Amino acid sequence: MEAANEKYSTIHYRNYLQLDKILSAQTLRSSEVEEKPAHEEMLFIIVHQVYELWFKQIIHELESVVEMFRQDKIDESNMGTCIGRLERVIDIQKILIEQIGIMETMTPLDFLDFRKYLFPASGFQSFQFRKVENLLGLESTQRMTYNGCPYSSVFSEDRQAMLKKLEDDTSLFEAVEDWLERTPFLKIGDFNFLEEYKKSVERMLQFEKKAINESNYLTDEEKHMRVNMLEGTDNYFNIILDPDKYKELQNKGEVRMSYKSMIAALLINLYRDEPLLHLPFKLLTCIIEIDDHLTTWRYRHAQMVLRMLGNKMGTGGSSGHDYLNATAQKHMIFKDLHSISTLLIPRSELPVLPTELKRKLSFYYSNISNN
Repeated sequence: MEAANEKYSTIHYRNYLQLDKILSAQTLRSSEVEEKPAHEEMLFIIVHQVYELWFKQIIHELESVVEMFRQDKIDESNMGTCIGRLERVIDIQKILIEQIGIMETMTPLDFLDFRKYLFPASGFQSFQFRKVENLLGLESTQRMTYNGCPYSSVFSEDRQAMLKKLEDDTSLFEAVEDWLERTPFLKIGDFNFLEEYKKSVERMLQFEKKAINESNYLTDEEKHMRVNMLEGTDNYFNIILDPDKYKELQNKGEVRMSYKSMIAALLINLYRDEPLLHLPFKLLTCIIEIDDHLTTWRYRHAQMVLRMLGNKMGTGGSSGHDYLNATAQKHMIFKDLHSISTLLIPRSELPVLPTELKRKLSFYYSNISNN
């Protein structure tokens, strides 16, 4: 009993947070060679240290979510937990984006006072950020090279092995893709969601085409232009909703998510108002938001670098702003989920669900007594 009490003895705030370690971890390189150290270097160090602490928390959350999704059957109680943790990641990302504003209180001349002491250190060497990308599901083939070398080349061999293991393990992208493929409502009895959806799309497009041609406010040229645009949309529907054509897009690298999981995500988006689909829709929304915020952070980071350095080379040897700006689009992970919006149709056009399926999606339970 005494040993147990000793284990949970009182602890001081300073010791619990190990503040002596944290607060002594800001060593200004300019102070080692300059009589008067660069004042702004303290801000630079602290902001980046805070980034790394938040990256650690994001990794903690993503690892737990991926682990829950690795199960063959996702417990409904875990779904709420997953969403809560992903929402926490989103809130952390908002802070990461806001921190760039704090960095921008430092002027370009302030930064140049100590920049020469940073070579060859660079944000590209953030091991934790690469872990975040891999946990989310950024593929190595999708990545831009770093000075013509793989992104992992800046790390030691043991860390390269750790990143390779993360690439090979199940990512959030893969876990969610597998979960979507297990969606049970795509074909129930005589109801085939995809076939009914295609009919609704055709009706919608025919209605829009008729409305354009009968409009009294458009010129013939404008009508022709809009009909052509509508036919382009029709062609997109035909490509996406044809498994063979979709496979061709996959082979070209234009889409990544499997056909079945994409159709499941479409169903969840269309019937999001059904009670049983509230949480799945919320989950997909969270994933899209995480991708959005990561893209926003990349853009803001690139713009900050442009403001601070112009077209100068980065301290790590990259092209600086141009490289960072390009990664914002190329490194999007869940682009397929964003594209679902192209396939949405008005609620009034949604295929009517069979009574039995409607009941299942509404948490319907029979009141018939067994007595």
